[in-house]
Amino acid sequence: MKLLNYVSLFSSAGIGCYGFKQQGFKCVATNEYLSKRIKIQQFNNKCEFSTGYIQGDLSEREIQDKIYRELENNNVNDLDVLIATPPCQGMSVANHKKNNEIKRNSLVVESIKIVSQIKPKFFIFENVRAFLNTLCTDVDNIEKSIKEAIDSNLGGTYNILSKVINFKDYGAQSSRTRTLVIGVRKDLINVSPHQLFPKEQKAKILKHLISDLPSLKIMGEISKDDIFHSCRSFDEKMLPWIETIKEGQSAFSNIEVERIPHKIINGKMVFNKNKNGDKYARWYWDKVAPCIHTRNDILASQNTIHPSDNRVFSIRELMRMMTIPNEFKWSNIEFEALNNLSNEEKKKFLKQEELNIRHCIGEAVPTKIFEQIAQNIKKVLNQKVLSINEINKTIQEYNLLDLNILKNFIKDNPLKCDMNTLYNIAELSNVNRSETKAYFTREDIVFNVISKLPSFDNKKSIKILEPSVGIGNFLPLLFKKYKNIPKVILDVVDIDKNSLGILKLLLEKTKVPKNIIINFINEDFLLWANEYSYDLVIGNPPYGKVINEKSLLESYKSVSQNKDTNNLFSFFIEKSIKLGKYVSLIVPKSLINAPEFNETRKMLEKNNLHSLTDYGEKAFKGVKIETISFLLDTYKKEKLEQMKIESYITNTLIYQNKDYIFSKEFPYWLIYRNEFFDLIAEKMELDIFETFRDRQITKKHTLSSGKFRVLKSRNIDNNKIKDIESYDCFMDEIDSFVVSKYLNQNDIVLVPNLTYYPRATFLPKNSIADGSVALLKAKDGINITQEHLNYYSSEEFTEYYKIARNRGTRSLNIDNNSVKFFGLLKFK
Repeated sequence: MKLLNYVSLFSSAGIGCYGFKQQGFKCVATNEYLSKRIKIQQFNNKCEFSTGYIQGDLSEREIQDKIYRELENNNVNDLDVLIATPPCQGMSVANHKKNNEIKRNSLVVESIKIVSQIKPKFFIFENVRAFLNTLCTDVDNIEKSIKEAIDSNLGGTYNILSKVINFKDYGAQSSRTRTLVIGVRKDLINVSPHQLFPKEQKAKILKHLISDLPSLKIMGEISKDDIFHSCRSFDEKMLPWIETIKEGQSAFSNIEVERIPHKIINGKMVFNKNKNGDKYARWYWDKVAPCIHTRNDILASQNTIHPSDNRVFSIRELMRMMTIPNEFKWSNIEFEALNNLSNEEKKKFLKQEELNIRHCIGEAVPTKIFEQIAQNIKKVLNQKVLSINEINKTIQEYNLLDLNILKNFIKDNPLKCDMNTLYNIAELSNVNRSETKAYFTREDIVFNVISKLPSFDNKKSIKILEPSVGIGNFLPLLFKKYKNIPKVILDVVDIDKNSLGILKLLLEKTKVPKNIIINFINEDFLLWANEYSYDLVIGNPPYGKVINEKSLLESYKSVSQNKDTNNLFSFFIEKSIKLGKYVSLIVPKSLINAPEFNETRKMLEKNNLHSLTDYGEKAFKGVKIETISFLLDTYKKEKLEQMKIESYITNTLIYQNKDYIFSKEFPYWLIYRNEFFDLIAEKMELDIFETFRDRQITKKHTLSSGKFRVLKSRNIDNNKIKDIESYDCFMDEIDSFVVSKYLNQNDIVLVPNLTYYPRATFLPKNSIADGSVALLKAKDGINITQEHLNYYSSEEFTEYYKIARNRGTRSLNIDNNSVKFFGLLKFK
């Protein structure tokens, strides 16, 4: 098994990421500003090499370069994990001296820059509740929220999940409400950030956590068996303030005024301030431990007083609350040797080290939290992912095309498959898959879609529709997304009753939350007589065309606005818009440029588009089809001027003005449009050609020699025709083919169809072309020269053309829309 590795930034004493050490991860480099804290990491042998301990200000280039050098020194070309827990004083509710903290908060941006540079498989950011909403100065020197900075810089490369959670519900033994951000690089197939989050679990009450430790009644007392279990001394004048208060009470609730925390100024009693309401407060035995702050050493901090003893919690008690293991070292002196010191020597040691230890504990991530994340990362990276061929082999071996056998296979799970694999097997075993034009949607892609959905935080109930549910790939992550909404009604529709049957079996293996009510509906969604509207319609509709069922196609078109297509997904879009306040679908990328979807695009533009994600060919395992997803709302009166454009092709996330990418200057949406494209478009006179492509000639019509040459895409070069042995073909009779009308016409331009690398030449005499070549005819009065055609092979035009074709790889037919981008260069 490969040894996994990580880098830790702003790591303090390394308490949180000690969990990664427990799981066998190798620390390549760790950065901390204070030397007294990085020494604690050294005591715990965190890094293999001494150069891995990098002390200093991370905003300095020299410090960052040291981190990059450590990656080289350790031969790490693809880092597994980067952890960053930047300073939080400017965000914390416990800090009453914030002043202008934007510069300090901008240390977060240094973490973002390093993630962008290194591109680890995973990144983890942890900070206070207000983390994501806090302002920072981003890499573009613009002040924005930290969430915006993370999304704009890392959202193109990573699927990112952020949650505000209380760590006590996830394995810690003290209350600690924090923001946890996990990013998963998008090339990690079937891995979503949800898989890495620590598991929900119940914390112990304080009595069950620390009551076995000896009571400490005497100020300065040190447990004979544990130097870190001691009664920290405090000013004796404070003892009357706390000695009579009960669990849950504060010294400020004392009735006797002399027992209320105060100072004597000029002979007068002046009461101390109690800003958070939890100073000088005694905690409860029967509750989970309180949040541990950096000033856990003083009575005046929040909830620091032991339930029975008149003292603050000891270091050992704090360690248990923060799940720091006993073997964690606070000194280069072994624990046994420390315990063998004389009492005076112990006091001297604590006087030197206790405050640093306590402060480190107070600013740490509970070890158990990061240990679970590390364990989950190991699991996803080491799990065997079956290929399509392996799954098909399993289907054949177990005869899973038989529905009853498939059902028993899912129930028994003889191969102990994880749920993703079971879903994939179930999908590929569906004998009606080709007929229903359904494709398995991977978890990472599902996460990408669902992460953009509205949260509906203020709603007590919502209704969701999945119009082509198949085996329910979207459902598990929908459960997670909306687990905190009291009531979720989920209507799942599918035309294939067998798919719904398989879905029910898979759901028996999935923990369906109590707030989810699922209604299974076996109907043709497009003909379904539904009376309800929905808060959200989400799914992956079928992509096929209705070809041989004329009456069915007429039925679909009769209730659809777009009559120019027979593609199912277009009909699904229209009906979904009619039913949903929000609509999010994965559909073929041809939607954004093909002429048959001109009307569909107009309809989408009229609604309020929020985002569009271009997956290229990366959305479906084993299926060569380009897809996009979109999110829109149908009900808001105020329309967004911009929309988010995310690309799996360029690994970018940007905001584009809708008027810009939907401009009527061009025949369809240009989601990658930029200044370079505009500059080139301005240099040309566009929309000068009409186009034709043959739809009749096939291999059976051609010969190895003959009267007329039939040119194919590979024959087309820059201003010339290439001869290719065993590829060239001919015909003797062409009169029955429509393409024959172009025979020996002047100035017919040939351009290969379905290519990212355009090139052009004139149609030679006694030649025609098959459907792999587009024939371009200039409109009346336009003169085309070889110099014009030369430009189509230039690097400049090639990059322009990629943008014009929305960086497609398969949706590249030269049609009446796309031909308009072949312009005539305006020579000076």
